[in-house]
Parts: sequence; C-alpha cells; structure tokens
Amino acid sequence: MVGQRPIAATDIRWMRAALALAARGLGRTWPNPAVGCVLVKDGRTIGQGWTQPSGRPHAETEALAMAGAHAAGSTAYVTLEPCSHHGKTPPCAEALIAAKVARVVVACGDPDERVSGRGLDLLRAAGISVTEGVLTAEAEHLNAGFLKRVRESLPLVTLKLATTLDGKIATSTGESQWITSPEARRHGHYLRATHDAIMVGRGTAEADDPSLTCRFPGLEDRSPVRVVLDSQGRLSPTLKLFSDNAAPTWHITSQALGLAPDARIAPRAALEYLATKGVTRVLVEGGGELAASLLQADLVDRIAWFRAPSLIGADGLGGVGSLSIEHIVDIKRFNRTETRAVSVDLLEIYERPPQAR
Repeated sequence: MVGQRPIAATDIRWMRAALALAARGLGRTWPNPAVGCVLVKDGRTIGQGWTQPSGRPHAETEALAMAGAHAAGSTAYVTLEPCSHHGKTPPCAEALIAAKVARVVVACGDPDERVSGRGLDLLRAAGISVTEGVLTAEAEHLNAGFLKRVRESLPLVTLKLATTLDGKIATSTGESQWITSPEARRHGHYLRATHDAIMVGRGTAEADDPSLTCRFPGLEDRSPVRVVLDSQGRLSPTLKLFSDNAAPTWHITSQALGLAPDARIAPRAALEYLATKGVTRVLVEGGGELAASLLQADLVDRIAWFRAPSLIGADGLGGVGSLSIEHIVDIKRFNRTETRAVSVDLLEIYERPPQAR
C-alpha cells in the first residue's frame, strides 16, 4: 500500500507464533478474547503465554511471568491491543510498562470502549515503541466471535453439517448413525472444544438424546455449554442434556426470554440472550429447522460441512429445512475458504461474504 511501511518478516514470524498461542484459548476464555503474547529478545523467545480459562490471567501476564527480569528491553508481540482498564486483573498495558518492555507489536485493536486505543496510548506515553497492524486479518478472524459480540451484541455462529453428497443427514426412517467416518466425527468433537456453546433445537434433543460433549482425545475437559431451544419447555428432564452432569446445559424457553409461554423463540433473540451471558462463539449442530431459521435470518457466519462419499436420495432427511426461496437472487451465498480431506470424507469451510453481514 502506498505510504505504508512494509511489515518486517521477523514481525510476521513472531506474530504468527502469538496467534498460534491465542488459538489454544478458543472456547475457554469467554467472555474475554483469546489472546496470545510472545516476548522476544536478541532473536529468541524469553516468554510466552495465552489467555487462560475464563479470561484470566491474560496472555501478557503469563508471558511476563515466564520472562521475569529478562523482559526489560524486549519486544512483545500481542494479538490484541493490551487492556488499559482495571477489571478482575490489572491492566496489561501497565504490566508491560512496569516490565520495561522496549517495543510492543499489536495485530489488531480492541473495540471494547474501555480499551479502544487507550492501551496503545498508555504504551506510547511511557516511551514504548508501538507497531500496529501486523497480521490484522488473521487476528480478527481468530477473535471474530469476541469482536462480533462487542460490536453487534451477537456471538459468531458456525453451522456444522455432516451429510451425504446430496445433503442428507438421515434415511427416510430417521437412521443416521453413521454417515461420516470416525475421523470426521472426531474432528467434529475438536470443533466443539473451540466454541463456547453448542446449540440444538428441541427436535434434535428429543430424537437423538445427544450428549453434545467434547470427546476429542486430550480435550475431554473442554466441552462447551450445551444450549437447547425449547419454546414451551416440554423436553423430558431424563434426557442426557439434563441428567448426565457432563457439562452445563442452558434450557432456553420462551419464558426464559421474557416472552409469552406459547411464543416461538426467534433465533436472533436466542443469540442476543447468549451474548448477554458472555458467549462469543456458538456451534450449531441440529436440526434442520434450526439451521433453516438461522440461515433465513442471516445469522450464520460460518459453515463447517462434512460430506461423506455416499448418497441417500430424495426421500432422505435434509440437513437444512425449507428456506422458502423462490428466486435465485434470494439464495444464501457463502464463500468457500477451506477444503480438506478427513479420511474418506471432505470438510469444507464456508464464510458469509462481508457484504451480506
């Protein structure tokens, strides 16, 4: 870009390392962002950290604790603007100043009104050199859930689909186990670990009696909050969601949202409610009607679609219910951003185009 100084290769290298650390916190730091920090001195890492469960300690605190007195004169690579307000932890900007860090490189700003520019101002006022905008797009993509909650009071929504090639999730009799391979199902459990909440509708809860827990090897303790939408509160308390104590379950009814007992829950209202509880990332796993209602309301940000190399046919159960679309101009469009083989299956990641948001 004309007039903009090119980003140094070393800054990109260390910021990538910080982003990799930040990703470790996805699904565990809400309502706080998942942040990574790397302290570098004389070309080597002297401290590193990422935001810990429930958002504290912060990444910078962890990295500074590892570096100790060696932090003086170092460069800190941080994926999000260091906080400047006193909350449950002291401001990270002040911690970096106290440690006599010489330079801070930041990927993206924090839109939280308590921070937004103030963290960087504190650093500069203390004589610390600040470099902004290193791998901004990558950092904003990683923390898209946090950013959306701050800016729009909504969490990021990922719709997970596991279907045949023709988009079916079950036969005409409802048989569905198993359409995709064990490897694909294991990757689906990994997705659960990276989200704050996993959401299903009443029909899926009744038909499948799912556990909705993370059973990815080594991440069994990272099950998200289980959310079930049940307008009239008719689900049986004997379902696993309510009886297995494997993870918290939020049973969202019309009355819980302050609506009339017989009112239907609008998907936006449910998501706004989750945002007030601090949820930043929601994984939607079923069923077809819930998926359709979210798509109709343009509330799906990403799709993780596992496709098995098989066909069921027109009498099978579709992964997405009716969208009532009559004209091509009204179809829901997404950009494919990733394709990968998962054993015999294919995983495709789609994102809603920016102009559709």
